[in-house]
Amino acid sequence: MPENNFIDYVKIHCKSGAGGAGFVHFHRSKHNPKGGPDGGDGGRGGHIILRGNRQLWTLLHLKYRKHVLGTNGEKGGSNNCTGADGKDEIIEVPIGTVVRNGETDKILFEIERDGQEVIIAHGGRGGKGNSFFKTATNQAPQSAQPGEPGEEGWKILELKLMADVGLVGFPNAGKSTLLSVVSAARPEIADYPFTTLVPQLGMVYYRDNRSFIMADIPGIIEGAHLGKGIGLRFLRHIERNSVLLFMIPADSADLRKDYNILLNELKEHNPELLLKRRVLAVSKCDMLDEELIKELKKTAPKDKHSDKTPVQVVMISSVTGYGIEKLKDILWEELNR
Repeated sequence: MPENNFIDYVKIHCKSGAGGAGFVHFHRSKHNPKGGPDGGDGGRGGHIILRGNRQLWTLLHLKYRKHVLGTNGEKGGSNNCTGADGKDEIIEVPIGTVVRNGETDKILFEIERDGQEVIIAHGGRGGKGNSFFKTATNQAPQSAQPGEPGEEGWKILELKLMADVGLVGFPNAGKSTLLSVVSAARPEIADYPFTTLVPQLGMVYYRDNRSFIMADIPGIIEGAHLGKGIGLRFLRHIERNSVLLFMIPADSADLRKDYNILLNELKEHNPELLLKRRVLAVSKCDMLDEELIKELKKTAPKDKHSDKTPVQVVMISSVTGYGIEKLKDILWEELNR
């Protein structure tokens, strides 16, 4: 997906339709020249509705749509006829879209499945016609209710990509190269930091026609949770991943230090991320011989999950394919725990 087509944050102003006014009318006919009130109720205003669509992966279609308006309900008619409801405005969004109040930033709800519909702005109720107000003491009411106004306000839509495995690492750790090797995804790859500017998704095919989805997010640097680099904007995308795959290159000066920096950035962003299963892959091992790889394994961090099981460490090379199948086996094992 082109970088300028990936939009994961939009702010839109929603205004639902107002309800139609009730109608003041009295029945008149040849045989009943002084009939009672028969003014109908007004119709409901149109809702603003979000609908999940699994075919969408971005909020691009809302980038230039800042105002969403529902149509007003029609006023009631004679013979107790209710006015037509306003047309609902349906906005389709990707699964994993989080909706926030634009004023308070409070999370309202999340679209979690295909076809799920949630009203984000209710249409106003239609007013009651004069027939509603008929009583024993007031048999000819001369008034009706106006329709209620619709709801109005700013809403923030944030997309959090949903994937099985999320890649976490510093810029130039080899995340994009790995994704291109194990899937059909073709992210931009170059020998300079921050090549990846938007998240990338790829389907990883495993044995016996099984598969899982892997997500590559832009590289994280120390202080990303404070806004340094571009990691802050995209850290939320790994909140929906089942397993986190940490990647540190073999030429790292200190594997344990780098691993702890990445772990701390996730903790500062959202402590719940540390409850996820994680795997550490040491990339670019094609630069090392077997003896150096054995020495490197000794310096790998001895981290443990919350259930006290050790975090698995695997040495890989996306260039030569070294350790790739073993990595797939480990990821599949973690996904099915």
